[in-house]
Amino acid sequence: MQNAYRTSRGIDKRQISSLLTGDWIQRGQNVIITGPTGAGKTWLACAFGLQATRQGMTVAYRRLPRLLEEIEIAREDGSLPKFRAQLQKMRMLILDDWGVSKMTARGRQDLLEVIDDRVGALSVVITAQMPVAEWHVYIGEPTIADAILDRIVHNAHRVELKGDSMRKQSKIS
Repeated sequence: MQNAYRTSRGIDKRQISSLLTGDWIQRGQNVIITGPTGAGKTWLACAFGLQATRQGMTVAYRRLPRLLEEIEIAREDGSLPKFRAQLQKMRMLILDDWGVSKMTARGRQDLLEVIDDRVGALSVVITAQMPVAEWHVYIGEPTIADAILDRIVHNAHRVELKGDSMRKQSKIS
């Protein structure tokens, strides 16, 4: 974790240390990590997930577009209730790449169901390039967007990363 603080990415060391305790997970709170491509959003989300597993908690990682795809497949093959039950067993659900693909009407409703199943008891970690202020427009349908965001944002710790892509620093010369 020490390497995370080496570059100027706007990381508050005290906030990250506090989040690594996992207390927020016990309270059913969320974490939203935003920032530019390559700033370390996924890395940080996975570090929270790894720490949670070390504390004996269950964690699932999904890229949001793939999660919505998995839900659609489960709906078609009749395994949707089982799939949802599996997600509900996870104390922490990491939703990576929020906002990278267009949200469909069915996707909005499916996302609302996943988020609603977690409210107040289970945690979500979301990574996104777009700032939270743009999420309403991304989700699209105002009523569903309000419902999803109300369940996520008001109960979330926010981490806003800055800086160039960390991948540029590890580029082979």
